[in-house]
Amino acid sequence: MVRARNTVASRRRRKRLIKQAKGFVGDRKNHLRQTGGAVMRAMAFNYRHRKHNKRNFRSLWITRIGAAAKMNGISYSKMIDGLAKANCPINRKMLADLAVFDPQGFEAVAEVAKSAHG
Repeated sequence: MVRARNTVASRRRRKRLIKQAKGFVGDRKNHLRQTGGAVMRAMAFNYRHRKHNKRNFRSLWITRIGAAAKMNGISYSKMIDGLAKANCPINRKMLADLAVFDPQGFEAVAEVAKSAHG
């Protein structure tokens, strides 16, 4: 009897693994044993770094808002407090966007925060 080797499925598994290792350097991209571990490790970092990305962007937004707020004569913390007291629901992402692309709009928001903060 002819030996059945499950060729189609095993080749599909290998191809999927090699495809995921695209861009890897050296043997990690085309030797299965090393590729498997490298891909698993990359996936773990991928999951972890998606969380880090969110932290990094929030930090960037806060830095941008702080710099633009200083240019308008108010500190970051006073601006955020003033916006909360003025019941102005603009999030940090939108504020940072205003600071970079619409300085006049940000200036108006800063005035609202100043007047509410006191």
